[in-house]
Amino acid sequence: MNYETRVDQSDLSNRLSLRDEDDDIRPRSRRWLWIALAVVLSLAIGAYFYTRPAEVAAFTSSDASAPRVTVLSPGSGTIQGIINATGTLAARREMPVGVVGEGGRVVSVSVEAGDWVRAGQVLAVIDRSVQSQQAASQSAQIDVAIADGNLAQANLDRAQQLVERGFISQADIDRLTATRDAADARVRVARAQLGERQARNAQLNIVAPAAGLVLTRAVEPGQTVSSGSGVLFSIARGGEMELLANLGEDELAGLRVGVTANVVPAGTTKAFTGQVWQIAPVINETNRQGVARIALPYATELRPGGFASVQINGGTVVAPILPESAIHADDDGSYVYIVGAENKVAKRRVELGIITANGIVISSGLDGSERIVLRAGGFLSEGQVINPVTAEETN
Repeated sequence: MNYETRVDQSDLSNRLSLRDEDDDIRPRSRRWLWIALAVVLSLAIGAYFYTRPAEVAAFTSSDASAPRVTVLSPGSGTIQGIINATGTLAARREMPVGVVGEGGRVVSVSVEAGDWVRAGQVLAVIDRSVQSQQAASQSAQIDVAIADGNLAQANLDRAQQLVERGFISQADIDRLTATRDAADARVRVARAQLGERQARNAQLNIVAPAAGLVLTRAVEPGQTVSSGSGVLFSIARGGEMELLANLGEDELAGLRVGVTANVVPAGTTKAFTGQVWQIAPVINETNRQGVARIALPYATELRPGGFASVQINGGTVVAPILPESAIHADDDGSYVYIVGAENKVAKRRVELGIITANGIVISSGLDGSERIVLRAGGFLSEGQVINPVTAEETN
């Protein structure tokens, strides 16, 4: 009995030793199992994203990583068209006045620049002492011709009384009649010559061709002038002024004669109301601009040659309006960034219209329903993915 008991105790000791070795092996096996499972899972995830590149791109370009960019949809509205331009003031009808006749030494000048004159008013007088003597001589020639005519008529009358008695032939009567007619003709010639001389003398007075405002005076007493002396006086007919506004081709195309405009001369804040009365029929090939002529009433602030700004009422326009920050330009013209599908930006070429207080009118290229990048367009590139937000969301 005792022997069996010792055997059982020895067997029990061996079993306990084997159980401890099993308990030590099992934790190591489980650890390797978890490592193997982690490797398999990593390979599966890698294979999944490798075979689905579109989902990977969407994941890497999610809203969280894309830049936040403010966008707006401008829509379309009716805008009161205002054309802003600049130009030069001028006389609407400027009349240059110079020497018409023979010329000579100026003896008097009766007006100054800035004076108002009436039609026919004498502006300057040229010496006519010689011409006056010539007129007196022509007047005396008339008296001589009249005397010769009277004598010829008397001779003809006496001859007609004698022809009935047979003392004078009909041939003599014809000769005396011709002499009388020639004397009468010389009277008319002398009178015409006197009239010509008087007309020439009258041209020695330099007169205003029409009523208006004297703009310039380029003559002084004692000065010798002639038909080649150029312009001595410049007169604005009726004092009417105008603004020569320089406009682009697109602006001219939408402009009509008769529209009103507000003109502000340089150096003043006073505005003058005018009206477009003529639009240039040609375009300058160098700057691609034409001239709109705006008629203005006389005012002391409107000085020909001065600079002025103008706002022309160009009618109504239905088009989108964008702030200047949304519009960009390059060598090919103006463009904006459109936010398209998958929030990718793309360039859109546009044509610019008039400038208003609310922004720049887009005359073509947009219908107003697009999402336009409002700011930061200079930092974007074609096809870039963004996270679009509205201005309300950024506030």
